[in-house]
Amino acid sequence: MPKDTGFTPSAAGADIIAIALPGLLAPRKTLPAKLFYDEEGCRLFYQITELPEYYLTRTERTLLEQVAPELAVRVRSPVVLVEYGASDEGKALYLLRQNFRQGRRMVTAYVPIDVATPALHSMRARLRTAIPDLGVYPIAADFTEPVALPDAVRGTAPLGFFPGSTIGNLDPPAARGFLTAARRTLGAEGLFLVGADLRKSPDVLLPAYDDAAGITAAFNRNILVRLNREAGANFQPELFAHRAIWNNQESRIEMHLLSQRDQTVQLAGHAICFRAGETIHTENSYKLAPDRFKALAMAAGWKCQDMWTDREQRFALYLLRPAV
Repeated sequence: MPKDTGFTPSAAGADIIAIALPGLLAPRKTLPAKLFYDEEGCRLFYQITELPEYYLTRTERTLLEQVAPELAVRVRSPVVLVEYGASDEGKALYLLRQNFRQGRRMVTAYVPIDVATPALHSMRARLRTAIPDLGVYPIAADFTEPVALPDAVRGTAPLGFFPGSTIGNLDPPAARGFLTAARRTLGAEGLFLVGADLRKSPDVLLPAYDDAAGITAAFNRNILVRLNREAGANFQPELFAHRAIWNNQESRIEMHLLSQRDQTVQLAGHAICFRAGETIHTENSYKLAPDRFKALAMAAGWKCQDMWTDREQRFALYLLRPAV
């Protein structure tokens, strides 16, 4: 029978108004990207990963397949696989199925951590079918903070897994804070496999964040739909246009929602005024050169043991170990 304890209680279900309001009241309006991932947001993001323009998922999956045998040699068996931001279980499955080394099981349990509980429900159901004897212990939590791993996996060395270049969605101080928190969660015996997108031509980058089918635009506007539903706001999402911008100085793609006219939105008793052309900055996706990523990891207490890239040098996987 599958070993499954359900969800570990967490305080991650913070008030959505408290999360959204400060950025909307700021002179330069912002919304945190973690608000993207309600059930509809997860569905739309999965569609994005299958788009022809969105090279990241295909490239990382291929790279994972290529390095999995080498990774099995690098990782001391057994380990518990701890995945951060577990909204695409397909990548974890590549590692989970590469689960034997010289006849021994390498991964003894799987701990996905995600603020999006629909993704955790979906993953748990799929893993019951794909790997029925694997211990699965989901945690609904904000993974940017230190997380206590379940008692059932204590005593087994963790292998952290942070795919999808999600590290690039954090600004450098937040990325350092996350890596520091992960160092505390994974402990002195833990290793950390991190996927990060590399800097490349805007001609490749921009279509990946502004696809011809409009799926990314729907994903971006869905954050307003969620605020209407869960926080009682009265946004008219159709009055906001999706924009993807390459910021060369900061080495990042920015996603914005652009107000197409002067308008006022009500949220929690506040009148939030928009001028025509004003934007809500909803997400950054930093594209990190290897030296920059390694320096960031070192500042958070990690050192890079191995690095792999695809043939076109679009994407990198880093295997980190504690620096001391």
